[in-house]
Amino acid sequence: MKNIKALTLDDVKRIAAAAEAEAQAQGWAVSIAVCDGGGHALWLQRMDGAPLMSAAVAPEKARTCVLTGKPSKAFEDMVNNGRIAALAMPVVPLEGGEPIVVDGVIVGAVGVSGVKAGEDAQVARAGVAALAEVA
Repeated sequence: MKNIKALTLDDVKRIAAAAEAEAQAQGWAVSIAVCDGGGHALWLQRMDGAPLMSAAVAPEKARTCVLTGKPSKAFEDMVNNGRIAALAMPVVPLEGGEPIVVDGVIVGAVGVSGVKAGEDAQVARAGVAALAEVA
């Protein structure tokens, strides 16, 4: 058996607050989702003015990262580069999901939706970075 760290509620709140602060600093209204290492929802918030659909897409971007061990952008790139078979995978091939890696193990992910793909990813990375600052 090996020991694997798990996100606490305090961790999740720190991640979400940092992601929200980044979105607010840029003037973006987004949905922010955080999931655990099994892809299960720990946090979901839709900022005022964020598109309604973003609340459904953000958790799926996070889940994609946990299932695959990669940022969700990897799958968007696959599709954009002609590998349309990737659309049949049980993932969301849209940039904006970033894995949370601790001691080489994926313990969760952040998914953001609501603005341009790169901007979603920027907000998600801000959330992940907040956890790294205290680790």
